[in-house]
Amino acid sequence: MQIDTTKMSSRGQVVIPVDMRKDIKEGEKLIVIRKDDEIILKKNISEWTLLSEKSLAKTWLNKEEDEAWKDL
Repeated sequence: MQIDTTKMSSRGQVVIPVDMRKDIKEGEKLIVIRKDDEIILKKNISEWTLLSEKSLAKTWLNKEEDEAWKDL
């Protein structure tokens, strides 16, 4: 596991440290997950995820889902 720090710019941009982005290509999509005070970037997005990310967001990003998962 690697741990490093970065800052967010005034435009909301965050730089991934160079040693952590060696296998990420320019323009490659990443998944951004926020849960409370954690923000996670995930790589290796499967093709079906790319096709359905908007429908997944509609399903997952709602108050009923938050309520169902809050105690896990």
